[in-house]
Amino acid sequence: MKLTVNGFEHEVVSPPLTPLLHVLRDELELTSAKAGCQQGGCGTCTVLVDGEPRRSCLTAAVSVEGAEITTLEGLGEPEALSPVQAAFHSHYAAQCGFCTPGMVLAATALIERKGGPVERGEVLEALGGHYCRCTGYVKIVDAVMAASRGQTGAREDEPETGEEAPVMIPGSPA
Repeated sequence: MKLTVNGFEHEVVSPPLTPLLHVLRDELELTSAKAGCQQGGCGTCTVLVDGEPRRSCLTAAVSVEGAEITTLEGLGEPEALSPVQAAFHSHYAAQCGFCTPGMVLAATALIERKGGPVERGEVLEALGGHYCRCTGYVKIVDAVMAASRGQTGAREDEPETGEEAPVMIPGSPA
């Protein structure tokens, strides 16, 4: 079976029903997709399949043969981050980083789909089911909205209020 991942075609020897997550991590050594709950509920294994977020732990490798699969490794490089990666960095939206790849990919798909600035509610919906144990989601949501507006640099023009509004993402434990 052949899979196209991050623009490169790979001959995969794993059995066809192997979860895409395991093919990516174990066979292709792309480790940004994480094995969290392995039941599709936490979002840490999210990848893009033809530009749409998909839980790789629930996706049989054979079902994406012929599709374009994108992992975090395929979005940008340290010297040239994608807009969402740059916004996450400049807005301090990552803590431990375990959930970050899945959120960055889901946010990237949202911004691509929308084609312009996104609203807070759209971000909350797109990130619903992506769990983060380290943050209150405020900086994550702010980073996604900033990336959609092309504001990927440092937040020098934004006043610091000292308080963050609570953010409730549907399906989150918050």
